[in-house]
Amino acid sequence: MSDVVIRPNPDEQRYEAYVDGALAGFAAYRISRGHLVLTHTEVDEAYEGRGVGGALARGALDDIRARGEHDVVALCPFMSAWIADHPDYQDLVAP
Repeated sequence: MSDVVIRPNPDEQRYEAYVDGALAGFAAYRISRGHLVLTHTEVDEAYEGRGVGGALARGALDDIRARGEHDVVALCPFMSAWIADHPDYQDLVAP
């Protein structure tokens, strides 16, 4: 599989994953009370099982960390589980 490119799309309040220029998935969020709330992650059926979700989680969380503006509330079950499995990202989670 080609590399997964993650791009923030603040106008749509989501991070988008692209494979070979095609939108392969997204992680939606909203800003609430100073937190970035991850609400839903979706990977197109054609890209499931190919690491797009993990790349999307890592890319989004790396961007959130680099910006340093918000901590994270993971309401999305996929993002919550991914963060739980990757302790190096748990410092981003809101207390």
